[in-house]
Amino acid sequence: MRLDPLSLPVRFDAHDVRADGGLRQIELHRERVILRRAIGGMRMAVNVRVSDFRGIGCRGLDDDSGDAARMLVLLHRDPSLSVPLFVSDDAEEIEIAWQSWSEIFGLPRLPDEKPREPAQRRRRHHVISKRRPRFLVRRRAGHLLAAPQSFAGEREIIARS
Repeated sequence: MRLDPLSLPVRFDAHDVRADGGLRQIELHRERVILRRAIGGMRMAVNVRVSDFRGIGCRGLDDDSGDAARMLVLLHRDPSLSVPLFVSDDAEEIEIAWQSWSEIFGLPRLPDEKPREPAQRRRRHHVISKRRPRFLVRRRAGHLLAAPQSFAGEREIIARS
């Protein structure tokens, strides 16, 4: 698959595991991407602005043949909305296409995503964060006020005009 960034708009079919028939139609414009597919007999069209995508990513394809094929993908936060753009095993060709797609859409070039280590837990999300602050825990809590005093039988002075 080799889409030319200078020949937009383009309409093509792409592989989709969840769609009926395993295919979805993609319309690629400079400002938007329209994804059409049917799931369970219900047809749908999703219109996504290009600015909503994260960038142009480069991924490696796992082949049994041992070739180092790479694929350029228009990456979205939702993986089901990501769009394949270009597939090749030539590193120089991939680099040129990656640069041109990035310039056409005005999106950053994202490197191949590698599994990251999980982030450390942040203290402010700790279970006991709703309790009293640490410096207040050291202080003694105030005593309850004594019962209110009663002044029964005494004369009350009221200023009247």
